[in-house]
Amino acid sequence: MTRVDPSRRIVVAMSGGVDSSVAAALLAEQGHDVIGLSMQLYDQSDPTRSFGSCCSLDDLHDARRVAAVIDIPHYIMNFEKQFDAQVVDNFVKEYAAGRTPLPCAHCNSDLKFATLADRATGLGAEFVATGHYARVDYDDATRRYRLRRGVDRAKDQSYFLFSLSQAQLARAIFPVGDLPKEDVRDYARRLRLPVADNPDSQEICFIPDVDSASFVKQRAPEAALPGEVVDEAGHVLGGHEGIHRFTVGQRRGLGVSSPTGAPLYVIALRPAAATVVVGPKASLERTTLTASSVNWIDAQARVSRRITAQIRHRHQAAPASVCAIGDVSAAEGTPASRAEVIFDEPQIAITPGQAVVFYDGDAVVGGGWID
Repeated sequence: MTRVDPSRRIVVAMSGGVDSSVAAALLAEQGHDVIGLSMQLYDQSDPTRSFGSCCSLDDLHDARRVAAVIDIPHYIMNFEKQFDAQVVDNFVKEYAAGRTPLPCAHCNSDLKFATLADRATGLGAEFVATGHYARVDYDDATRRYRLRRGVDRAKDQSYFLFSLSQAQLARAIFPVGDLPKEDVRDYARRLRLPVADNPDSQEICFIPDVDSASFVKQRAPEAALPGEVVDEAGHVLGGHEGIHRFTVGQRRGLGVSSPTGAPLYVIALRPAAATVVVGPKASLERTTLTASSVNWIDAQARVSRRITAQIRHRHQAAPASVCAIGDVSAAEGTPASRAEVIFDEPQIAITPGQAVVFYDGDAVVGGGWID
């Protein structure tokens, strides 16, 4: 676990789950001045609808109960406006543009770390801790902070944190990053934390009734325009009720079939024409991609180098080469900061809107948004 000098004031983002609860408990046990902060992110006032199990009202209540057990102050802050502007709005716009969004990554960097860092400063705290399975350390040779995978590779969340800046990494602490998940739960049980056996959250938290299509249609009716489903040659196979219902690589729910009976997959989305293009699995294979708004955690990665690249959270990182393209002097994380990735072997379903993250061993050297 990342260590800091004893008795430092540290703000811990407490979601109400076991991971952030244990993060707070570990830091308090080490003698730090710990303050728990929970964020109310979206309106859950409609009693007829269900929401995801992350950041719910029950979670906020659980976070308060944990804070009482480990005897730390706890505050709930309303970030609904910021969350809607920075995460929800991006989610809707991406689907409307025929891309597949990754809201957790935007939430982590654009909201949680940036906003909590500001609040932490106001509370006199130097560090911000979360329950992510990741690690951060300082590389004396490059004089830069490094983001590394969590020890528990099955739970590793470094993929979602690729866009953290050097300033954010300098203040970040991931107390459970050195621990296997089962050790985290065992620790929670020993402390009799009320969340010790809570299940991990899976759904997108702000989507009512696990119905993303209806949510996007309500927020962006233009995304729900009907259109055609065509094959690669342009032959019309059927119709659809909005491109927001599809993602590259999707097989189920296409509503059409191949004349030959072979399985069909979404291989491209054309929002301007409201067209969904389908084809065989082989048509999903690609060896190259470009990415925008690239954040280079390791500045040396701007020059062509060998890496492994991960194109989805559960994707096995694959051998590749990466290099900066275009304006290599562009500020990190800006749209002008771009990169090209060339894989050694074809990859299936490289999906626009998802993140591609570059690794050197277990260290994140950078990452960006797939074009």
